[in-house]
Amino acid sequence: MRKRLDPVLILTLGITVALMAGSVWLISQASGNFTALFGGTAPAGSDRTGKIDDLTLLGDTFSGYSTFRNADFQEALKVSGLRIKYGDEFDQAKRAELLNQGKADLIVTTLDQFIKQQPQGKIIGLIDRTAGADAVVLNSKQYPSLKSLLDLNTLMQQTKAKGQSLGIAFAGDTPSEYLALVLDTKFDAFNLSDFTITRVADASEALKLMQDPKQNVAIAVLWEPFVTQARQQGQTVVLSSKDAPGAIVDVLVASDRLIQSQPQALSDLLETYYRRIDANMRDSTQLQQQIADDGKLSVNDAAAVMQGIEFFTATEAQNWLKDGTLERRIASTAAVLVLAGRLDRVPEKPSLLFTNQFLTKAANNTQTLVELVRADNPELADRLAGKTTTLQALPKVQATQIQAGQDIGNLQVRGEVSFAVGSAQLTEQSSKTLENLSQEIKEFNDKTVAVRVIGHTSQTGTASVNQALSQQRAQVVVDFLRRMGVQHNIVAEGKGFSQPLANIPPQDARNQRTEIRLVRIQ
Repeated sequence: MRKRLDPVLILTLGITVALMAGSVWLISQASGNFTALFGGTAPAGSDRTGKIDDLTLLGDTFSGYSTFRNADFQEALKVSGLRIKYGDEFDQAKRAELLNQGKADLIVTTLDQFIKQQPQGKIIGLIDRTAGADAVVLNSKQYPSLKSLLDLNTLMQQTKAKGQSLGIAFAGDTPSEYLALVLDTKFDAFNLSDFTITRVADASEALKLMQDPKQNVAIAVLWEPFVTQARQQGQTVVLSSKDAPGAIVDVLVASDRLIQSQPQALSDLLETYYRRIDANMRDSTQLQQQIADDGKLSVNDAAAVMQGIEFFTATEAQNWLKDGTLERRIASTAAVLVLAGRLDRVPEKPSLLFTNQFLTKAANNTQTLVELVRADNPELADRLAGKTTTLQALPKVQATQIQAGQDIGNLQVRGEVSFAVGSAQLTEQSSKTLENLSQEIKEFNDKTVAVRVIGHTSQTGTASVNQALSQQRAQVVVDFLRRMGVQHNIVAEGKGFSQPLANIPPQDARNQRTEIRLVRIQ
């Protein structure tokens, strides 16, 4: 007697086998259509019309965009009657202008550049966010003592006394420049206007300037694989996109004309693109080889690039567009640009800058795959759902480890953090200041960055009384930040009047201050 095989079991078994073989197809018995869920190429004859529509996409040579230049991806697109004509346009303003003029249908760009250039189009998909692929590097050959942003003030004074100024090097209109703006707007000691800025065409040039003892470059902002090379040669990464994981997001933008005229083409494009991303999630060696071939990189350099980039799956992209995450990222990014003088105002309605209408089919495909593989491969299912980073537990760090951690710098406090005379009671204005500051802290990765809250007093009364008071005040600030939802490892430290400000009398009230210092714990 033969046992009856459950159709669902047969399908699951087939998918498991196909996963091992490298391609998965879900066969819809109801419609007879083939939907590629995981790599591979659709069967012949699934093209809707037989006509090939050319879409012009402008970007640059960033490895995160390599899929759009990939021959296999182009072949898969033909199934839907589409062909991408990819062009490099490194001038971000011109890239947006060509979209506006109808000379391009789509562009790939960073979120900050999209907000800054304001092209006549909308975000229809999310490509990646960098998680370490971009970084601010210190400890140059010329200035080996510069190990954190806290050292800047002293070094600035020393160089000015010699009739010099510190230099910073980065590629203009790239994530490197945006990271420099993040430093400028979020950290107390860093003012971009104090530096001599050298804009280069490529991060490799910035690294060379930093490593040349004849150059006056103290800081370089780099991308991979040059971040890894800088670390290997003894430079210090003070802040990377891993520490600020939402700072640099790459997006796919479609022109308003294309959105109106060819909505089906955009849906097909995203379905094919995210299908390939799903395949890369399963087998990263395929993506590593693609990045190596595309950028003419060694396999090791391609691996370094991949370690610093987190690609969006369709499910995660749709979640960002629907749950308010992208709106918050737009508002936060725009705020940096406004504070840096690169934008007039924060968009009033960020939701008008994107649409999720073309992601539905791609997201449904990925979600179906998530459900099918979860029982046998929960780790892969989480990666497809975009849950890998969120599932990581907050590292348990002792107070002594935080105090001994590598200093990044003090956050810029916009407003006052003050207390009633002789007490640890926050003033009303201070509460508002700390509410805003808590949102700034949340922009940083709680897995890699911890917070030191350091209280200081002026020299009035005994040392023991002031030590206790400064500790109490620091703890009050920590407790307030916790109530505001800050999840980071935080330690409260009281310094009494043992560390007065430079060139200010110890009794001066200005010494009564609270520092919010970020330190690296990973």
